[in-house]
Amino acid sequence: MRVLVTGASGWVGSAVVPELLGAGHRVVGLARSDASAAALEAAGADAVRGDIDDLDVLASAAGAADGVIHLAFKHDIAFSGDFDGAVTADRRAIETIGDALAGTDRPFVIASGTMGVALGRVATEEDGSDVDPNSPASGPLGRQANARLVQSYADRGVRSSVVRLPPTTHGDGDNGFVATQIAIARDRGASGYVGDGANRWPAVHRSDAARLFRLALESAPPGTALHAVADEGVPVREVAEVIGRHLDVPTISIAPDDAGAHFGWLGAFLALDGPASSTSTRSLLGWQPTGPGLLEDLEMGQYFDATS
Repeated sequence: MRVLVTGASGWVGSAVVPELLGAGHRVVGLARSDASAAALEAAGADAVRGDIDDLDVLASAAGAADGVIHLAFKHDIAFSGDFDGAVTADRRAIETIGDALAGTDRPFVIASGTMGVALGRVATEEDGSDVDPNSPASGPLGRQANARLVQSYADRGVRSSVVRLPPTTHGDGDNGFVATQIAIARDRGASGYVGDGANRWPAVHRSDAARLFRLALESAPPGTALHAVADEGVPVREVAEVIGRHLDVPTISIAPDDAGAHFGWLGAFLALDGPASSTSTRSLLGWQPTGPGLLEDLEMGQYFDATS
């Protein structure tokens, strides 16, 4: 297939692109800069200049593709206080791509998240099906509505699917939640967790996530929700303990009321309990994670390289 990938030079996208190329697909990546375009071309992909706000470019590229994997999301503005703005931009991009693919039976796969789908219990692929795709909801529920909008394109002749990523999609080069937690521990001289630290985070290695996106593109049934989850739920306290040991700093509990002061924006996330299952995904697509689990990946030491 000729596959359009948005967010192709991002953390997940830079693993998805070689996964697709290795399976014989042709990749066209949406590139926001000359540097991103050059990196894509060096990897063996084609590049089209633009971003998810360039709706005419997006519509043309999607219409010329045999399938689309939409990974781009404005994390920069989302984590600087304008999450609703990021969700709105994402929705416009989804509508543009979905309309371009309507009636073609071509695949349209997007990245969403497991966190918040069912807090406090193990989330399954069936959770979130009651969210109104046309909901004007803000915050995380707005992103869930966007995911449901993608699934609804199945009724318009699009083989649409949603791959929910856990908050920790880890691997060498990760600069996300865990890397931020490590940086805070270095700065504070202590590795912290919130409360008793028994709350659980699901996780997946980036290579396993990339493979699931390819499988979804190739064979996911229309309207499917999939979970890219290898570790169903790692207690946050255990993550903090590994960090403390590698940095040679104490591991400490932070009271929930003090989490914001200690961790900054990360505090609210570290307190969440959001385990998730991928049983249905594995059965449906034959996906089996082979990369290291989160704790094993941390023990390898690359996260603690002073140059990382």
